[in-house]
Amino acid sequence: MSNPTQTWLTQEAADRLAAELADLEGPRRADIIKKIESARAEGDLKENGGYHAAKDEQGKIEGRIRQLKHMLENAHIGTPPVGESGVVGLGMLVTVDMMGDEMKFLLGSREIASDEYDVYSEKSPLGSAVMGAKIGDTVVYKAPNGKDISVAILEAQFL
Repeated sequence: MSNPTQTWLTQEAADRLAAELADLEGPRRADIIKKIESARAEGDLKENGGYHAAKDEQGKIEGRIRQLKHMLENAHIGTPPVGESGVVGLGMLVTVDMMGDEMKFLLGSREIASDEYDVYSEKSPLGSAVMGAKIGDTVVYKAPNGKDISVAILEAQFL
């Protein structure tokens, strides 16, 4: 990836997001416009809960559309960037020992999430701590509650 702040997406994730975008820009946008028009026809907008709920939903849909467009326009799509063997990087399934418990997670954008594994961004406290670490390394990161948490890297592999 040429841009370190660029999001990496699998082709599957990019296709899923493109389908979501098409749904939001098409049927979902048309549906919310109908809801707003119907609520507006009821009269007084100040005390019209249906109108305000529909406008809130419209705002959320439009925000998600902007987010998806930006992500898809700026994402690196395809195979994950290849790093040094045995070094934690984007798109890897990482196995760690955290406080005596083994934990597996994907490292990258939450948009690559699967039902099988949690996803941690490389910008999150845990993600940034393990990014670039080697198998066998122990890294420490500061949790949101201020405690230092020690994490041992057990395995890092591409799915």
